[in-house]
Amino acid sequence: MATRTQARESVIGLLYAYDLGNVGIVKFVDEILEDKKIRNKQKEFALDLFNGVVENIENIDKELISHLNQGGIKDIGSVEKSILRLAIYEISSKDLDKAIVINEAIELSKRLASDGAPKFINGVLDKVNKA
Repeated sequence: MATRTQARESVIGLLYAYDLGNVGIVKFVDEILEDKKIRNKQKEFALDLFNGVVENIENIDKELISHLNQGGIKDIGSVEKSILRLAIYEISSKDLDKAIVINEAIELSKRLASDGAPKFINGVLDKVNKA
């Protein structure tokens, strides 16, 4: 059975594709999660996260932009942006321990993103959490 970490990792992949302009991916989320063996409660969790981010992406991006020191959202890599969007959504919309959400985002960035991503993501999410 898939873990929440695996579900989040799948959501990041879906958000990455969405960010690159593949908005049609929304129609295939069920099949993609099934292919990754994300099922039952974890599938519901992943679908909730993906749909929540997509439905609230404008507000999430406003929140993200407000916590950037320099540069803009276009300067952030798509993987890093997907991780941040997911974490910001979870911090602002879910009744989850914020420290766990931030730690999960950092750990996922270590596996999926560039070398400097964990420090950057930690800094941004720390600001979001304190806001």
